[in-house]
Amino acid sequence: MRVEFDPQEMSTDSFYRFLTSVVVPRPIAWVSTVTTDAGTENLAPHSFFSIASTDPPIVQFTSIGRKDSLRNVEDTGEFVVNFSPAPLMAVINATAIDQPRSISEFETAGVEREDSRRVRPPRVAASPVVLECRSHTTLRMGNSTLVFGRVVQAAVDEGCLVGGRPDSRSLQPLTKLGGDEWGTLGEILHLRRIPYEEPGTH
Repeated sequence: MRVEFDPQEMSTDSFYRFLTSVVVPRPIAWVSTVTTDAGTENLAPHSFFSIASTDPPIVQFTSIGRKDSLRNVEDTGEFVVNFSPAPLMAVINATAIDQPRSISEFETAGVEREDSRRVRPPRVAASPVVLECRSHTTLRMGNSTLVFGRVVQAAVDEGCLVGGRPDSRSLQPLTKLGGDEWGTLGEILHLRRIPYEEPGTH
């Protein structure tokens, strides 16, 4: 027997909690941006994050409401996606505080910066992978805005490369689950994709 959930009969917050409990695990984009005058560098985790296109390379994160990350991207056209490793969970959580735009999460959470190569927002020095992005487009959808960014530079910690390819175990990716739950990589399964064969070829 299934329990039915009708979004039209539930509050927005209740169905939000339902969706974020079933669409799991979600990778976390730790997004760094700067204000127009470059006076404040902001940093915030966004767990609605994915690849939107591979050619050109475009990644996407969603801002629920008008967060500082969104405002800064709209004003400057640039951002950095810093990948979120499990050892930094407490620090990442500390940058999720809804504080004024004029206050830098780099400062309040004690996050070390490093200069980016192609954009103004800084990288998180301890992040194993960084994607420097220029805004491609933004799309308003209900109470949220989808931010699409073209990747113009990428960098990976050399210790996370195996055979020239980023290694999942070494990256130690952190994920978001429902409520206050977080997740780590767990067991890695290997299964080859089955190629299509025309009938009668054997």
